[in-house]
Amino acid sequence: MTIHKAVIPAAGLGTRFLPATKSTPKEMLPVVDKPAIQYVVEEAVAAGLDDVLLITGRSKRTLADHFDAVPELEAVLESKGDAERLAKVRESTELANVHFVRQGQPKGLGHAVLQAKRHVGDEPFAVLLGDDLIDERDDLLAPMLALQERLGGSVIALLEVPREQISSYGCAAVEALEGEDEDTVRITGLVEKPPVDEAPSNLAIIGRYVLHPAVFEVLENTAPGRGGEIQLTDALATLMNTPAEQGGGVTGVVFRGRRYDTGDRLDYLKAVVRIAVDRPDLGPDFKDWLEKYVAGSMS
Repeated sequence: MTIHKAVIPAAGLGTRFLPATKSTPKEMLPVVDKPAIQYVVEEAVAAGLDDVLLITGRSKRTLADHFDAVPELEAVLESKGDAERLAKVRESTELANVHFVRQGQPKGLGHAVLQAKRHVGDEPFAVLLGDDLIDERDDLLAPMLALQERLGGSVIALLEVPREQISSYGCAAVEALEGEDEDTVRITGLVEKPPVDEAPSNLAIIGRYVLHPAVFEVLENTAPGRGGEIQLTDALATLMNTPAEQGGGVTGVVFRGRRYDTGDRLDYLKAVVRIAVDRPDLGPDFKDWLEKYVAGSMS
């Protein structure tokens, strides 16, 4: 079955970015000149996922507004003959079929994904977290989709991190998968934010998943875990030991490309700088200024 639906949980409160996120969703914070959420939707579309469901919450109406048409603004730009900016405004509107559903209460990532059950139905689907941006030059989601179509079950993205940082992530225990390359592994254990000395590896789960629809029934029967929330990691741990004919089995893909974390203030600033430096329209001048600024501040 060809996968064509993407689910993007975007109901978090964004407390790490207060007061900026008091009235602005963290997913709408700009990364250079586009909100973070648009990068994520663009990634889904580039992988062939043209049906996108955003899981939102209260005070998140600007997310829907961003993917809607703005006739008044478009008319002004058109009257000025500003075709370049007009195209940029219309780009988000024309990206994909974007739908919205609310997560009534912040009960965790697993609970957020469960809100997609009616929209997704009995099909495999992708989940993309808005905090993780994957560089468009590095292919991650498309190979994950192809792997799920070939092997079945669910597929999660993994990233090697310094061991002292693993307690900030979900962590995977893995083993080699016969007939596959070294970066495609079988998941044998999953634990959410383990203490460093108890972590089974330094492989962190990052925000890209391709899930079998069996995950919905598991989530409905998953008790609250760490933090009193319904954890997607716990549901995947159950699927890991579920027979393949029932949608079980979890495969991991170790990602070695460029990833930008916008969920932390410092990493968000790093992401803006890294993306801006690589922009052909901004990069040369910005990099020149940045080098001079750093040299001056260090003298």
